Amino acid sequence: MRKVVRLKKLSVKWEQALEEFLLHKKAEGRAARTLFDYKARITPFFQAYPEAWPDYEALRRAVRLYLAQFTGKAPASYNLPLQYLRSFFSWCMAENMLHANPTEGIAKRKDEGKAREIPEDTLKNLLALPDRRTYAGIRDYALILLQVDTGIRPGEALNLKPSDFNIPQLEVVIPRETAKTRTQRTAVYSPVTAKAIKRLLDVRPPDWNDSVPVFASQDGKRMLETSWANRLRAYGKRIGADLQPYMLRHTSAIMALRNGATAFFVQKQLGHSDMQMTKRYCRLVEEDMHREHSIASPVGSLIQTRAVKPKESKRRK
Repeated sequence: MRKVVRLKKLSVKWEQALEEFLLHKKAEGRAARTLFDYKARITPFFQAYPEAWPDYEALRRAVRLYLAQFTGKAPASYNLPLQYLRSFFSWCMAENMLHANPTEGIAKRKDEGKAREIPEDTLKNLLALPDRRTYAGIRDYALILLQVDTGIRPGEALNLKPSDFNIPQLEVVIPRETAKTRTQRTAVYSPVTAKAIKRLLDVRPPDWNDSVPVFASQDGKRMLETSWANRLRAYGKRIGADLQPYMLRHTSAIMALRNGATAFFVQKQLGHSDMQMTKRYCRLVEEDMHREHSIASPVGSLIQTRAVKPKESKRRK
């Protein structure tokens, strides 16, 4: 016999339920950015379908109608709202607000996670753009170098404090409360990046204490990710390139692998929770190898043949 679940008599509105859910997530130790993302992804759904709450069938239909608007867009545009709504409705079930999850049976779309890399020439041109006679230019130059050198996520970098850096040891600690995965890690960087970081710390106003982030705005406040994205986009326009902060992270991983780094090193340096994303970078580098070999094959120079793209192996019938 199936267990009968007694549902709460719902006088609570969806806004109240969402606030309780966010409080629950905060108690679990979720980062402020994660809480912001939950609210930003869930609220638009209920603003579009406020009458659906708390009726299960109405919510189920509303979820499908809401997700349908992302047809033809990148998988992440579809998957992220689904992921956050699923988490919220699971909590509602645990709180006896719903008897089932309205997102049940809705599959995520396959995302190959193609990484967008910045060509080396473009990177060199980018590094020449920040005006290092100004605080903003010194900061931007150091931040670009740190992202390329360590693959650190933009949100993680913008939260770093001076005490997180060990310049003599060429190390930076990404604290648990700053790391996206909620796991502390240490990333290493080059002397060139260390010099840029030291220069940035040297020009900080004397009244800025350790609570002021290293890559702060000119008034000593935390620089927003959107602000950094806008600045990078503006730099890109000057050199005819479409640049985004996460592209620096992708480029870091791909360049490191090309230069001989192990997949294990890249995983630890970038803070991947598992090898899945690291393997995607590895596949991109393997594709490079096939392209290079098709051009520079020693046997190809001896016996002229057309380059043949490698095929996937087939099972024998």
